Amino acid sequence: MTRTAVAPAREAARAMPDPGRAGAARPRRRRWTGWAVAAVVYAVVATWSVHLKATESTEAFIDLYLDGVHLQADGAVADVQARRPATYLPGSRVLAADADDPAAQALAREQRDWLAAGTLPGAGTRYEGLVESALLDIRTLTGAAFEDERGTLRSAPGAAVAGWTDRWRYVWPRDASFVAAALARTGHPEDAVAVLGFVRDVQTDDGGFQARYLADASGVPDSRGVQLDGNGWVLWSAATVLDTIEDPVARRAALTELRPLVDRSVDHLLVLTDTAPHLPPPSSDYWEVREDDLTLGTVAPLLAGLEHAATLYDDAGEPRRAAAAAERAAQLRTAVEETFRPDGYTRYAGDAGPMTTLLGGNGRDAATAMLLPPFTTPLPGAEEAWLASVDEMARPAGGVAPGAGWKRDGISWTPETTLYALVAASSGHHELAAAWLDWVSAHRTGSGAIPEKVLANGAPAAVAPLSWSSANVVLAVAALEDAGAL
Repeated sequence: MTRTAVAPAREAARAMPDPGRAGAARPRRRRWTGWAVAAVVYAVVATWSVHLKATESTEAFIDLYLDGVHLQADGAVADVQARRPATYLPGSRVLAADADDPAAQALAREQRDWLAAGTLPGAGTRYEGLVESALLDIRTLTGAAFEDERGTLRSAPGAAVAGWTDRWRYVWPRDASFVAAALARTGHPEDAVAVLGFVRDVQTDDGGFQARYLADASGVPDSRGVQLDGNGWVLWSAATVLDTIEDPVARRAALTELRPLVDRSVDHLLVLTDTAPHLPPPSSDYWEVREDDLTLGTVAPLLAGLEHAATLYDDAGEPRRAAAAAERAAQLRTAVEETFRPDGYTRYAGDAGPMTTLLGGNGRDAATAMLLPPFTTPLPGAEEAWLASVDEMARPAGGVAPGAGWKRDGISWTPETTLYALVAASSGHHELAAAWLDWVSAHRTGSGAIPEKVLANGAPAAVAPLSWSSANVVLAVAALEDAGAL
């Protein structure tokens, strides 16, 4: 075709309807319509979410369920009625009102002797009473006997229940791990091994853990299902416990007791993280809710656990196992950094931005603390993320919530607040640790128990004492003492 003939042909082509082009235009219009509808829906949802967040109660009320616990003359644990503070015999959880009972006197003497057999972090400082109270509550709630409609029942040896109210009278592998670490740090290694021994005995053959267990080791109380963070916490705890035992004979004996727990946990994690990028599957974590997406609260404890397991195996003269755990820990560390660091170590990867909290996203949470000592060497940017989370999670009474995206009910949670005190004490932020410890001490019940929650007005609430919070306090004060900061 000549050059002069090309232009008229093009003009004719432009003038003629093109079925293909017309067909393409209709889907394009439909796509634009779809995007417009999606944008409108998003705007409506966002506006409503902002409204819900803005109108949430910031001063919710939760009752105080009990003021503390006490030992009866028959050795069973009983409640102290809420807002009716107990007076105890010195160095015990035996009521002063029972002082004339020889059996009660013997129980009080046993608890005093137990305290004297170990060490008391913070002795001679303003934290002495706080730590003693926390240790006595841990002692009282571990392997305890209790009364119900079936009569007097005894927990299995080493069963460290989370609290004494019925919904907390279970053993969480996570909470038990911190209790064991606190017992070992205060000179009670046999008790610590017994606590981890309970966890060992309820562990499945493939190395997994359920969220929580009945105190008699007979099974689980409900269908909450698997919770992976327990594997990481028990490994961190086992290594921590063994590290406190100086006598080589006693250390070998403890390792023998804990070896099945450690081996099964490591093998389980190696299987779960076998495929690149070596991240575990989603699981519930310390938020105690079902998850479809992987959370930092699951993967951070697993990283800490594998790293501590590698050291444990190396110390035990197991180079093959040490190398396997160390290699997977390194792979997991890289995966955590690459997946969670870009958004500042938020609860979920990719969960960042100025609208995160307003839109009901979860931003950062207390898992940022799990990327720092005493759990692991800080990942790049982790300390900055943790410090940023302090303001994001702050609550009116002075503690913190489980996460920045937690409901705005004004309630401080002592497990997370004391966890932050422990990390601050272990990371050189000693004044910050002391401030949180002072706050916890000031917001105990009248009986001296650390409650799970503190309301916006400063009143203790929910269950008291709580074993995890008590253990964190002991470990935090010990860390300050080790650093020469008391």
